[in-house]
Amino acid sequence: MQHINFLIEHFGYIGIIVVLIGGIVGLPIPDEVLLTYVGYNVFQGNLKFILSLLSAFSGAAGGISLSYYIGYRFGLPLLKKYGPKFHITESKINLTKNLFRKIGPTVLFIGYFIPGVRHLAAYMAAINNYPFRKFIVYAYSGAFVWTFTFITLGRKLGENWGQVEMYVTKYSLYLILFIVLLFVFYYLWKIKSKKVSLGTKH
Repeated sequence: MQHINFLIEHFGYIGIIVVLIGGIVGLPIPDEVLLTYVGYNVFQGNLKFILSLLSAFSGAAGGISLSYYIGYRFGLPLLKKYGPKFHITESKINLTKNLFRKIGPTVLFIGYFIPGVRHLAAYMAAINNYPFRKFIVYAYSGAFVWTFTFITLGRKLGENWGQVEMYVTKYSLYLILFIVLLFVFYYLWKIKSKKVSLGTKH
């Protein structure tokens, strides 16, 4: 926390961009805590809301774009080799890979809210040859919603901004449940579509 405070105090908006790029790529940085702390600084009047949001969005968008490039350039072997050093385990890789194949756009959009998934979504998009233009639409939209949510949360919580960890734990579970439900509905829809297509052929 002291390092984050130092970066914001001495480098301001540039510090926010740099830290978020590193956090999205996979460095062990508590991104939600950072964003909420930025919101708290907005509450105190140390930072401007719009400039903070633009900086955070730039960092998140830059980080996920860099992740996409790394995934495109080096593929899955690099992730499996160096991932464990950044708490990116084989199980997390497989989970994100399977989710992305089934509901790619959804994973890109709300994956930011799920620790572990947001660090891997862009890699999986590149590895699965997901078109970069479509990637930008969903990933950047998700980046804006994610940064806006936590900066606003920090501004609203004020002196109680530290409660964000409780919110993250609570709502991450809801989001995982939401993704699972989407997967189930998608699977059922695919089965129904196949039955209809087979029926029309007969």
